[in-house]
Amino acid sequence: MKKNNDWKNRDGVVYSTDQHFNYMVQPENEADTLPPLQQNLKVTLDKNARAGKQVTVVSGFIGKTADLESLGKKLKTKCGTGGSAKAGEILIQGDMRVKIVDFLIQEGFKAKRIG
Repeated sequence: MKKNNDWKNRDGVVYSTDQHFNYMVQPENEADTLPPLQQNLKVTLDKNARAGKQVTVVSGFIGKTADLESLGKKLKTKCGTGGSAKAGEILIQGDMRVKIVDFLIQEGFKAKRIG
């Protein structure tokens, strides 16, 4: 649960002399998760700014953060390696493009291997 008095998210409010002032935080609206057949996922290999280590990136996911993290967890389990899911992308350690594309197609997603 997010605190309503989180000072880092107070854009534009410097100071208020009103003793009854309460800063209101706008709730973030996440897009509903599209069904797997409507998802167009791109699977690429990236090693830029990662000290030469390879990372498989799954991008193009449209939906809630919880669903993205759930899919990321399934992919990490399938590949037997670590990774993370954040900012609309799933990062899997190593070159796992073939395994990931095969798994995503098996689960009903539209997935393409790029590069």
